Amino acid sequence: MRVSNFALAAIVMGAMATSVSAQTPVAEPGQGVTVIDIAGHDVPVVKDGLYDRYRSNPPMSVIEKESPDTDLSWFKTLEKTKVDIGFESWSPNFYYENTKTTAVFTADVDRLKELMPEEVLEQVQPIQIWPGRGLVALTGYAYHYCDNDTYNEISLAIVTNKPGSSNLGPISLLSQSMSKDLWGYVLKLPVDTELARVRGVVGYNLPKWLTGIHYKDNANSIAFEVMDAETGEVDFVFETDKLEDVSDEPALVTNSFTNIDQQGNLTTGYAVSRQMVYGSTMDDDAVNLTLGDGEFSRYIKSLDLGEMVRYDYVPSFQSALYAPKPLTAMLAEH
Repeated sequence: MRVSNFALAAIVMGAMATSVSAQTPVAEPGQGVTVIDIAGHDVPVVKDGLYDRYRSNPPMSVIEKESPDTDLSWFKTLEKTKVDIGFESWSPNFYYENTKTTAVFTADVDRLKELMPEEVLEQVQPIQIWPGRGLVALTGYAYHYCDNDTYNEISLAIVTNKPGSSNLGPISLLSQSMSKDLWGYVLKLPVDTELARVRGVVGYNLPKWLTGIHYKDNANSIAFEVMDAETGEVDFVFETDKLEDVSDEPALVTNSFTNIDQQGNLTTGYAVSRQMVYGSTMDDDAVNLTLGDGEFSRYIKSLDLGEMVRYDYVPSFQSALYAPKPLTAMLAEH
């Protein structure tokens, strides 16, 4: 993995639109924007978009008509239920056409523990891959078509053990990898639409804020340019190679997280992803993380990033995000 810093000239030349532009959802030509209420928040959404019309519960017939090339066979096996997550919604939330890239690299384990609330640390801890070093995962998500219309997201998460299980370091990591049941504590989760921010903060207890995130599908790479919310300038760029050695045999992977809700209770949530095209490598030349001087970059630098241990390239995946529930309920089931 190549970690570098922006030169001043690169910041000036690379500066994109300010974070204010991220507040307006992307609309197709001829479409407008309307404002709806979600848990007391005025939220701009695409007028007559999926969310405006169906509030996370569009009929499959609508998706088939609007996106005829999308394989909906998996979604047809899943049942949505009405839930109250601070506002009325439906679970799971469906993501039909998406792209993601993830780099997992080492970080200072003591620093990671400092960033986790004591209540969470009592249940899960950072997986220590070797003495003094934990793991964090940096992921760029491009949700091209989903129940929440279209948006981009960046996740920075600590890799942890599963609640109720022992933390055995590399053994726990290997067990999660083999079972495709991955656990973490989310540190940062910026998004580029207000709809995604409000739903994530109120409904899923996630550390989201609004800023510009520009997704670029280049000839040989995927890049996410992340703006600093305060200045509107490019904060950092997460660019990764398109891998040639990929599989197109669909595989299910579960990503779960532990956090605290707005009432101070421990909760857990998860998403099941159906990976359609995917590949991995340990070659650190496949990842280029260029950090700037913004708040998020400074936060990443404080983790003392080290060796990259894995890069996952997933140019095509589908996902179902389930409503969170009390951690005690999850532990009682096992």
